[in-house]
Amino acid sequence: MASALNVAAPSRAKILLVDDQPGRLMTYHAILDPLEEELVDARSGLDALKLLMQDEYAVILLDVNMPGMDGFETASLIHQHPRFENTPIIFVTAVNVSDLDRLRGYKLGAVDYIMVPVIPEIMRSKVSVLVELYRKRRELQAINASLSAANQALQQEKARELEQLNASLREANEALAARNVQLLDENAERVRAEERLREADQRKNEFLATLAHELRNPLAPLQNALTLRRLGAPGEADPLLELMERQVALLIRLIDDLFDIARISRGKLQLRRSRVVLQDAVAVAIDSARPWIDQGGHDFHVQLPEEPIYLDADQARLSQVFSNLLNNAAKYSDAAGRIELGAVRDGDGIRVWVSDRGIGLAADQLDRVFDSFHQVDVAVERSQGGLGIGLTLVQRLAEMHDGRVEVSSEGIGHGCTFTVRLPATAIDDAPLAAAAAKPEPAMAATASRRMLVVDDNRDSADTLAAMLRMLGQDARAIYDPLRVEEELRSFDPAVMFLDVGMPGRSGYDIARSVRDGGADDLVIVAVTGWGQPEDRERTSMAGFDHHLVKPPEIASIQDICQQRGRPLRPEKSP
Repeated sequence: MASALNVAAPSRAKILLVDDQPGRLMTYHAILDPLEEELVDARSGLDALKLLMQDEYAVILLDVNMPGMDGFETASLIHQHPRFENTPIIFVTAVNVSDLDRLRGYKLGAVDYIMVPVIPEIMRSKVSVLVELYRKRRELQAINASLSAANQALQQEKARELEQLNASLREANEALAARNVQLLDENAERVRAEERLREADQRKNEFLATLAHELRNPLAPLQNALTLRRLGAPGEADPLLELMERQVALLIRLIDDLFDIARISRGKLQLRRSRVVLQDAVAVAIDSARPWIDQGGHDFHVQLPEEPIYLDADQARLSQVFSNLLNNAAKYSDAAGRIELGAVRDGDGIRVWVSDRGIGLAADQLDRVFDSFHQVDVAVERSQGGLGIGLTLVQRLAEMHDGRVEVSSEGIGHGCTFTVRLPATAIDDAPLAAAAAKPEPAMAATASRRMLVVDDNRDSADTLAAMLRMLGQDARAIYDPLRVEEELRSFDPAVMFLDVGMPGRSGYDIARSVRDGGADDLVIVAVTGWGQPEDRERTSMAGFDHHLVKPPEIASIQDICQQRGRPLRPEKSP
């Protein structure tokens, strides 16, 4: 190793000077002679290539403007040869080169440019540095060669030692091999089974999301038709209309639950946390569950602390937890049964419970009541339907809030108590979550504007257009997405309600095409069965101004009708 470290490069390095003008070559000699290196002259690019094939050079000074083969061509040929691909080249030129010429030179392997007239100190310094680098590289090559030989000897010694060790281990490995084969077979079968389960679960989640989306399409014209009936007879009591509205609302809730359970299972549901008052979340839940409670004529009692209890939570999802528990209690209680909802501080957290005196649970049902699609096995006359995912959502959402849900029952016929435990937060100055305001059933009439509805589902398109006309708008419906531009030119609408998922041409493509065509003032409203944050982001990026989820709510449609012009969008940061 010591001898390797003392290896030295040749005492004099060779420097190749390439220039067709003898005067410049003499100048180079005068400048570089103090370096006491071996200077070799070449009068052309061809001479330089011949000299390079005969010897190795530490650095090349290459004139750019030479007759015949210029400096760029010479440099390209030099660096194409594997022996010289790392040989540094300094271009010398008397003409101011452009940035493109410099870039071309650097791509050909040039390390620097020197302008004529040459400043001797600069040329001598640059060449000296490259020669020193050449020497260091040669020394490293020699050292590496020595180290390689030493490493090879060391590896041979280690190989002998390893062979002895491997011989002793080989016998143990052979003894384990048979057992490993058996274990591998068992593991492979287990992995295949787990993979089949994962694939089945993934297909189930995708099916649920697709099913929920597809169910929204036929619901849209139903909801629109009910809204038309309601608008046509405002304030009149119509038991059949109210019945249909309740049932459609139930279908929408079931579809929303399907969407939520699919998103939670795939890890795509995110909470929008803020400082929430528990009492506000409970109030929203009671309003949501009130139809079920009133329908059963239940004796409903609420016990909440007077002082506000603050939570770090998603108010909408927290209200969903409590409303699902109230709906469950109302569905599985006899008519006029007692239902209680209460809350109390419990150490550093809070405890919220919903109890009923309904059908109750057997001991073996307590562990399975939160399973997806599981329903208590009761007699047909006591069955309340549903998908069996409401309590699953309660459990998952509670866990996402760093809490948990428990259930207790004294047995069949003795009712149940569901208890949600959540961490409370200290009072701070963070803003409270804004309470969702219920839209008024009727709104002031607005000035008539032309509005175009585009949907391949004729029922959806016709009912939405009819609803817009009842709201005082001049509405027209078309069913062919390929006719949109033609209709825009002839009808010139101010607002376009556009279905996103249409065969042949999607709403995204239409919106982008319309925006690219210069329709900057047209308000474009997406009407779709997909309503998650990423879906809204996608429609926004495509040029939509609003995003309505099927079936669209009348309050949202009225709000769009009242607006003038496109909504202002926040400026994006660069």
